[in-house]
Amino acid sequence: MAKRTRIIEGSWNCTSCDTRNIPARHRTCPHCNNPREETGQESEFEFGEVDATSGKALREGVNDEKALSAATAGADWFCDYCGASNRGDTPVCRNCRAERSATSRALSEEPDADEAPPPKVPPAPQRSSRKWLFLALMLPCFGGCLFFLWGSRTHGVTGTVVATEWTRTVQRESFQRVSKTGWRDELSTTSPRMPVNGAGEVAGVENIRDCTRRQRSTRRVADGTERVCEDKTRRVQCGSEEKCTRKKMGNGFMKEECEDVPKYCDESYEDCRTQTRYRTEPVYDLSCTYDTQAWTEVGPPALASGKDSAPRWPEVRLGSTDRLRREEKYLVRIEYKDGKLKQHELEPKDEAEFLSWRKGQSVSLQVSNLGGVSNVAQGEAVR
Repeated sequence: MAKRTRIIEGSWNCTSCDTRNIPARHRTCPHCNNPREETGQESEFEFGEVDATSGKALREGVNDEKALSAATAGADWFCDYCGASNRGDTPVCRNCRAERSATSRALSEEPDADEAPPPKVPPAPQRSSRKWLFLALMLPCFGGCLFFLWGSRTHGVTGTVVATEWTRTVQRESFQRVSKTGWRDELSTTSPRMPVNGAGEVAGVENIRDCTRRQRSTRRVADGTERVCEDKTRRVQCGSEEKCTRKKMGNGFMKEECEDVPKYCDESYEDCRTQTRYRTEPVYDLSCTYDTQAWTEVGPPALASGKDSAPRWPEVRLGSTDRLRREEKYLVRIEYKDGKLKQHELEPKDEAEFLSWRKGQSVSLQVSNLGGVSNVAQGEAVR
């Protein structure tokens, strides 16, 4: 679409007499006759508010010939001798009649009007509050790190084995006939085989009986079709809207170009499709009872325990189809003084390691400042 162009005239404030909103075409204050200068705020032009949506200036454009002539004269320049501003198309200063030279400064109005203004620097109290907030957040972290470093440091102490304890259990299991249930298609008659020295057994399957239909699982079955809809959103063109860009011309005027561009809106719609509908139905099969052999616990486990002695297994009599399941647990108690009398417990993994500890034996320990024990080394036994 065709662009629409217009010229916006800015205004300036005289710093000599405080006259305000002087049109940019006037390079001299109409009240005190002071020439507009490059320094200070006299060359900082105000162009009024801008519509936030379109970017269009709310100030009316100029159409009179005098203003348009000033706008198209080029960037203003400032006299090297008196500092007065002059039209860009004039070769001599209107104030002192000095000629324009290669060193004469041109008016700079950066950034362009359509660019974002520079970020505002927050006031000192706000910076101070942020500094204190940062310190308030960092101090606990710093303190936590120091506490962790202090707590993880270790020191050596000497302890003594004050007791050794052991517990052993033996559970007798017998390979006995039992009844179980299973799915008929998974059962095949097989003769059992009894174990020899507690190994080599085969459970077997015998006397399959009492088969009944039971639900074994479920399955999904097609049951026609159904229409399924989902709410969605899409972007569609919904007319047009005006968008404008602005550029300062270096002489108190601003060129604005506007055009109509497509406008897009969110549109809700239903996305529908036809898909297969399913239902769940049970699957039945034959469940049967059968006889087999299985390891079965016989009676309560036999228990043996002791302190400061060599471990032993409790005695259990075995039948020809029996086996034993053994469990063992060992504990070594160590006392040491670290400010006050404390106790540490070790759990040896097997009998050989357990027998290497003796009551009265000295022990070297590494203890952290938080009380954790990280290393234990055996010393000489006290005689």
